[in-house]
Amino acid sequence: MSQHTPTGGRGDAGTAPGKAHRHGGGVAGGGTVFAAVLLTLAGVLAILQGIAAIAEDDVYARVGSYVFEFDLTSWGWIHLILGILVTLTGVGLFQGANWARAAGVFLAGLSMIANFLWLPYQPWWAITLLAIDVFVIWALCSSWSHTAAD
Repeated sequence: MSQHTPTGGRGDAGTAPGKAHRHGGGVAGGGTVFAAVLLTLAGVLAILQGIAAIAEDDVYARVGSYVFEFDLTSWGWIHLILGILVTLTGVGLFQGANWARAAGVFLAGLSMIANFLWLPYQPWWAITLLAIDVFVIWALCSSWSHTAAD
């Protein structure tokens, strides 16, 4: 036996009449809003982290020897600039800007690289931000067709 669901000429099969099918809904749709929150929050924290590293070189202590060693003041400027860009991108995502979606993926990738290189200074924080950046990239990429189609 086959089962047929009438659509009333609107929407896709399995959706109620008069309701449009939403691509990228569910976890990915809510994930986009959550990605915007995470980007904004991570950007503000990176700004504060950058200010702390620029103001005082003894705020962060390096754990062991590391191949990618930079001056702490340089790291402060990197985090400050990246934090400003990430915060602005998060605000753009809240406004639904498509440029912010592409910039969010790009900046989350840059943040992953910066936090990998930041491991000797704050290992647990860097690992946490790496995981957050992975989620941000997934959420923004998995629901991309939703905003492009609407």
